[in-house]
Amino acid sequence: MKVLAIDPGYGRCGFAIVEKEKGKETLLYSECVETPKTQDFPERLATVVAACTRLIEKHHPNAVAIEKLYFTKNQKTAMHVAEVRGALIATAAGAKLPVSEYTPGQVKSAVAGWGNADKTSVAQMLHALVRIEKKILHDDEYDAIAIGLTHLAHAR
Repeated sequence: MKVLAIDPGYGRCGFAIVEKEKGKETLLYSECVETPKTQDFPERLATVVAACTRLIEKHHPNAVAIEKLYFTKNQKTAMHVAEVRGALIATAAGAKLPVSEYTPGQVKSAVAGWGNADKTSVAQMLHALVRIEKKILHDDEYDAIAIGLTHLAHAR
């Protein structure tokens, strides 16, 4: 099984391609797509959707896993992230891919063994679980990898 995992956002959006073959999880690709604050939201959304489309076309995943929206204090940010999630889910559905959603607590529990694990603990566990051969600069990319591994753990 090959999964496109997404940590949705419009300033930064984490993507990862993870695969489970013969009982072994492998990170095939990851990136953090960043959009400039100077761009209007529709342009930023288009950039994120284009990245998702490119990854679907290049890697041919069997499924998409995406983080569920959690509430933040900033309603405008939450609304934009919800719009990004909707566009990414529609992109996956347009490619006939099943979409699974996971809460941050589910992801932390699956990867670090505790639903309230901090970002550092999650990142350390990811390095123990899969080979990460590059320096990852943003948590969004780690989050996408963790979402992918969560899906592989839940999927049959």
